[in-house]
Amino acid sequence: MNISYRNLQAFIHVAQSSTFAEAAIKLHLTQPALSSAIKKMEEQLGGKLFSRSTRHVALTKEGEALLPNAIRIMRDWDDTFGDIQNLFAMAKGRLTIAAMPSFAESHLPHLLKRYHQLAPNINLRILDVVMENVIYEVSEGRAEIGFSFEPQQNEGLIFTPLFDDCFVVVVNPQHELAKAKTVNWETCIKYPMVMMNRGSAVRLWTQQKISTVGEAVIVAETGQLGTLGQLIKQGLGIAIMPSLCIASMESIGLTVLKMEEDPLVKRVGMVKNAKRDMSVAGQALWTEVLHHYHK
Repeated sequence: MNISYRNLQAFIHVAQSSTFAEAAIKLHLTQPALSSAIKKMEEQLGGKLFSRSTRHVALTKEGEALLPNAIRIMRDWDDTFGDIQNLFAMAKGRLTIAAMPSFAESHLPHLLKRYHQLAPNINLRILDVVMENVIYEVSEGRAEIGFSFEPQQNEGLIFTPLFDDCFVVVVNPQHELAKAKTVNWETCIKYPMVMMNRGSAVRLWTQQKISTVGEAVIVAETGQLGTLGQLIKQGLGIAIMPSLCIASMESIGLTVLKMEEDPLVKRVGMVKNAKRDMSVAGQALWTEVLHHYHK
């Protein structure tokens, strides 16, 4: 059975009017066209929906049974497609993004402020998780866009670089290195160090660099760069960190030093799932971020 939206709409208007002529005026149809629509619907259903006279039209018992359901169907239809139109127009909706805490704290707030001005009715859900989890959330489709260092494995993902991050050395202001403007890898390994947990990309990259000059003495490990900062503040050791962390480290009173030669440099960018189409809201954020960094 293929009852059309137009015919169902005609049935409701006739049922809520006293005559076909009155309903035809509301629907901006001719009376013959309206009569034809009702007749076709009755033929499809197999019986009369209205009892007619020259001056009045009334619902049959079958028509009375159909009316509340027809109104509900029309309301659901309008709500459903209205919601989809709103999503396409970004009049409402939800966008989930994932970002490394260092990026979420430093760059993301400004980017989302600009985006919110473009799409004020889009609700933003932010997953601030370590790099490895950013990649996982995007791969699993739980986040549309991720902000991360370039992943080691790009299978099923599209990575678009935004800028290069040159890693820095972070020390306690009372540390003897604090007075230096720059340091090198050979100097760093002379002092106790605190690092990210084994298995993290930052830990791997750092140890690969250190291995070219010697071996580090690691006194503590943690899963968050913010926790590394607190360990440094307590004097446990020094750390190699992304420059994304500079503002947060300086905000707790730590000293940041540049590497004077052969620094560790990694690309930061956006990542999306290659197998999934982005929503209109997601595509708008992607485009806005690219414009911000490459204008």
